[in-house]
Amino acid sequence: MCNYTPRQIVEELDKYIIGQSLAKKAVAVALRNRYRRSLISLEFREEIKPKNILMIGSTGVGKTEIARRLAKLVGAPFVKIEATKFTEVGYVGRDVESMIRDLVEASIRMTKNTYIQQNYEKAKILASKRIVELIDPSPKKEASLKNPLEMFFKNKPEYEEANVNENYEAERKLKREQIQKQLKLGLLEKEIVEVEVIDQNPSSIGVFSGMGSEEMNINIQDVLGELVPRKTKKKKVTVAEARKILTDQEAQKLVDMDDVINKAIINVEENGIIFIDEIDKICGREGAAGPDVSREGVQRDILPIVEGSTVMTKYGPVKTDHILFIAAGAFHISKVSDLIPELQGRFPIRVSLSNLNIQDFKAILTQPKNAILMQYQLLLQTEGIKIEFTEDAIYEIAKISFMMNEQSDNIGARRLHNVVEKLLEEISFEAPDMKEEEIVIDVDYVHSKLKNTIKIINEDRFII
Repeated sequence: MCNYTPRQIVEELDKYIIGQSLAKKAVAVALRNRYRRSLISLEFREEIKPKNILMIGSTGVGKTEIARRLAKLVGAPFVKIEATKFTEVGYVGRDVESMIRDLVEASIRMTKNTYIQQNYEKAKILASKRIVELIDPSPKKEASLKNPLEMFFKNKPEYEEANVNENYEAERKLKREQIQKQLKLGLLEKEIVEVEVIDQNPSSIGVFSGMGSEEMNINIQDVLGELVPRKTKKKKVTVAEARKILTDQEAQKLVDMDDVINKAIINVEENGIIFIDEIDKICGREGAAGPDVSREGVQRDILPIVEGSTVMTKYGPVKTDHILFIAAGAFHISKVSDLIPELQGRFPIRVSLSNLNIQDFKAILTQPKNAILMQYQLLLQTEGIKIEFTEDAIYEIAKISFMMNEQSDNIGARRLHNVVEKLLEEISFEAPDMKEEEIVIDVDYVHSKLKNTIKIINEDRFII
C-alpha cells in the first residue's frame, strides 16, 4: 500500500477528473486510513474496519472514474459490478458472492502479471536458447534395442564412436555459437521456425453452482489437472514472432502459481475495492410487486458481504471484512432511506456529486491527462492531419453539450463524446483522402455542424 497523503491522492485524481472535491476527499481519507491501519499492532488491526462510501449523483459525473482511478493509483484489486445483475437466492440471476470471486480473479491476474514482469529478462534468455534449438535441433535419440541382449553382442568400435561423437559435439557447439551471434545481431529475424503453442480453445463444461442458479464454465483442465495433457498445435512463425511467443511461455513457467494465489488472496482481503453501481435500482418500494419482489432480498444478501463474512472460492476461503465497498446511484426516483436500515448503516460516509456545468464541460475537454479533444487530435495525427480548436469553439462545444443534457436525458460528461464525434464526423471520414495538413475548428464550424442538435427556445413567449 503506497503511503500517499490525502492531498496527494486528490492531486492525482485531479489529473483525470474535474471537480467533485467532496467525493475525492472522502475516498482519499478512506485510502489513507488503510495505510494508517497497516501501521497499527496486530492486536487492534483486526478491529478497525473500512468506512464504506455511498456516492449520490447523476450518471456521467465521475463516480465510477473516481473509484477506478483510486484503485489504479495504488495497484489495488478492483471490480465494478452493477447491483441490478444480482437477484435474491431462488431467482434466476447472479448470486452476490460472485463479486468476491470476480475480485479474486482480478487480483490473481494482477499478481501473475507482476511475477511475469519480474521474470521477463530471465525468460528472454531461456527463449533465445529455445530459438537456437529450433534452428539447429538436437539429433533424435536412437530407438531402444528390441532385444536387451543385443547390447552385449553389438560389434562397434567404441573408441572410434567416441571420437566421432566428440567431433560432432564440437562442431555442433561452434554452429550454435554462430547462430547465437547472428540472433544478437538481428540477422535471423525473418527466418521461419516452427513453434508449439497451446490451443486457445479448451473444452469446457457448463454446470450450475450450488450457490444459487449462476451458470459457471469450468475448464476441464482445471477439473482433471495433469490427467489430461494440454492440447497444443504447431505454428510456423518468424524468429521475431517466435521470440515473443517463447518468452511469454518461459515467463509463465517461471511463475509459482501457489505463491501467486496466496498473495492475491491476501491482497484482496487487505486492499480490495469493490464498486457497486446502480444501488438505487435495488431499493424496494412499498407495495412493490412483479420484478421488484426480489430487490429487498438482494440488499439482504449483499449485507453480510459488506458487513464481513467468508466467501468460498475455487482458490479457497476469502474474508471480506477489510474490503472497501464504494456504492453509487443517482437516487432520482428512490431515496437513500429506501435502502434497508442495516445496509444504510454499512455505508456511513455519504457524498453528493454535483451536476456538471458549462465550465466543467470546458475543463473536461482540455485539462485532464486523457482530455477528449487531445484524444481526437492524436487519432487524426496518424493520418497526417493536425487539428486545432479555438477558445470560442471549445466554449461552444461545452455550451451545446450542456444544453443537450438540459433538453434531453442528462448523461453528464458522456454527452461530450456524442457532440465531439458528431462535430468531427466528416473530417474523420475524409481524413485518409484529405490534402490539408492543418485544420482549425472555430465557432462558425461548430455552429455549421451542430446547429440541428439543440432546440432553440424562444424565451419571449414565456414572458407576460
